[in-house]
Amino acid sequence: MTTIRRRLTLWYTVALGVTVVAFGTLLYLERRASSVRELDQRLLLEADLAERWLSESYNVLGKIVTTGDARPALDPGISAYLEAVRDYLIVVDTSGQVLALSDVARELGGGDLQRLTREFDSLRVKKQSGSVDLGPPTGTVRYLAVRVDRAGPEVGGVLVSTSLTQVAFGPAALLRSMLLIAPVILAGAAVVGYWLAGTSLRPVEGIMDEVEAISDGRSLHRRLAVPISGDEMARLALTVNGMLARLEKSFDSLHRFTADASHEMKTPLMVLRAGVERALVHPGVPAEILQSLDETLAQINQMSEMVENLLTLARADEGRAPLAVEECDLRDIIGDVAETAGILGESAGIAVTSNIPGSPLPMAVDRHRIREMLLNLVTNAIKYTPQGGTVSLGLSQEDGSVVFAVADTGIGIAPGDLPHIFDRFWRADPARSRTGDRPGTGLGLSITKWIAEAHGGSITVQSRPGRGSVFTVRLPRGAGQRGSGAAGAVEEISTTV
Repeated sequence: MTTIRRRLTLWYTVALGVTVVAFGTLLYLERRASSVRELDQRLLLEADLAERWLSESYNVLGKIVTTGDARPALDPGISAYLEAVRDYLIVVDTSGQVLALSDVARELGGGDLQRLTREFDSLRVKKQSGSVDLGPPTGTVRYLAVRVDRAGPEVGGVLVSTSLTQVAFGPAALLRSMLLIAPVILAGAAVVGYWLAGTSLRPVEGIMDEVEAISDGRSLHRRLAVPISGDEMARLALTVNGMLARLEKSFDSLHRFTADASHEMKTPLMVLRAGVERALVHPGVPAEILQSLDETLAQINQMSEMVENLLTLARADEGRAPLAVEECDLRDIIGDVAETAGILGESAGIAVTSNIPGSPLPMAVDRHRIREMLLNLVTNAIKYTPQGGTVSLGLSQEDGSVVFAVADTGIGIAPGDLPHIFDRFWRADPARSRTGDRPGTGLGLSITKWIAEAHGGSITVQSRPGRGSVFTVRLPRGAGQRGSGAAGAVEEISTTV
């Protein structure tokens, strides 16, 4: 999963990488321009020196160009001074013919010399500079062409040039430097960015942990710690606290309404049930009315059960449903439930079996609530198991916990319904509706889950449609209870009805 911390680190690294590239490019351009300016100043110095040397030599000698061998050339004594120039130096006459070359310029090919001297053809001002690509191996050169007017009619100008490979911090050097330094910078930036993102988001993680702990519905009284920084995190904590306060108020109002309504409905329902029961035993009631009274009594009993369940859950939500914990042998509870299940199964044509340990299994529990939890599970199992099926109850110990198991061979539960079966009023399908062949309030499993969790345990379910379901309740035993009564052999007591 991509987290905000990782995204912030990625974008921080990308932004820093772009910054490094932009900085390197600007540094390269500035350094290159500075180096080119230094080259231009050096070329200007060499060109001025050559121009003054030619002008002064002409003023002293009167003639500095010889025409021996039918080719004009600069006087050897004068050209010897110019040969020592470290860059490419070319002296040409007014027609563009080469009069003298420096020692370095003599290494250039004829084509390169022609391309350089061709720059005099476009010379319209006293001095002109530029760049010319001579190709390999020389590459691009920077030149300065100067027109010479005071060295006699034969001398036309001086051109001084040098290769741009001498420019400090060229493209190749920059690329090598960036390839060596940039990964180190980016790796360091990623580490620092990840740490900074984690530090910045740590308050958010704290808020998330607190909200997750509060979101169980029973801790709405808790509030987030508001940072003293007064920044966005403080505003977020204040906003969440305000939301929690409103939710707590709404939940309290709902719980009070549910509890009050359930409590107020108990008395009218009791009066109705008493009146119907008296009517049923009255000798003067016609037979056709008795059937309606029977149906009315069944609905009243169902309504009374739902009201009692609602009242139980409302008290549990408010923390006003304490457990009457006492030490008892769990075998007695499950034996009592198995006996009741046998009676219910007999009328439905369902075989009920039980697997109970042979040795005592004492544990401090609320006997009434545990019996209610098991009866809810057994009643559901019988309700959704067709005639001829089997329902089994089991009691065992595993890893320091007591395990109750209720299995059936009924219609099963669809995988999509399993996450919701412990929700209040949840009905998986029309076959489980309150008006169908298997009526119910949809609160039994919610109460069963609450009883298990109130004892510090948990309840799980495994089911396959058409194959049946297995509900498993695990209750942890106290440190003083572990091992007591657990060493005895487990014998199977099966009762088939």
